[in-house]
Amino acid sequence: QQDNLLFLWSITVSIFGIGGLLGSSGSRYLTVKFGKKKCLLCNNVLMIVAASIMGCSKISQSFEMILIGRFMCGVSLCVPLHHQYVGEISPRKLRGFANSTSSFFWSLGKAIGQISGQRELLGSQSLWPMLMASCGLPALVQLVTLPFFPESPPYLLMHKGDQEGCKKAIRQLWGEGQHQAEIDDIMKEKATMKNTKILSVLELVKEPAFRWQLYMIVILTATIQLCGINAV
Repeated sequence: QQDNLLFLWSITVSIFGIGGLLGSSGSRYLTVKFGKKKCLLCNNVLMIVAASIMGCSKISQSFEMILIGRFMCGVSLCVPLHHQYVGEISPRKLRGFANSTSSFFWSLGKAIGQISGQRELLGSQSLWPMLMASCGLPALVQLVTLPFFPESPPYLLMHKGDQEGCKKAIRQLWGEGQHQAEIDDIMKEKATMKNTKILSVLELVKEPAFRWQLYMIVILTATIQLCGINAV
């Protein structure tokens, strides 16, 4: 029936955001506990599994597999690790540029997905499972290449206290040279964090000093949702 189809369609679309809420809520604990590199690897495995589940949904004649796959994609994509890891492993002079690439490639991926979803390409009745499974390809590439990269130097020094490991990671990333200034900056940040109380979401909402900044973020986020990007 039309009402049932509309309900299933709404659940299929919105369950991605539910998974994203779960993934973003646990991101801080996971990154501190296991490090950004390991979390990224787990994210890639989760995305590949989700892509495989969605790609096999037509053969299995199960729309529940699409729901499960989109939920897992939301958990994987909404753990905000990529820009953090890229920013922390980049040299200081390239850090701003490296952080901005995440937004660029996010938009580029959306554009490629919309183009690939046309009926003339992968949006046909016979090829749409390939479109659903295509999100696993970037995850597979990263899963293969990421083990050759070191863990984030700030994580090694600030959370693990491994100064030698931090220096080794910096030399691997930035080459031989004098990198003591960057290490000193990380140490200063570590000292600052010791004297800074990390607020929970509820404490952040109640804190008067951050109220106007919070209002601004909420308004900007809300207006983005109203600008038509979700319709695209």
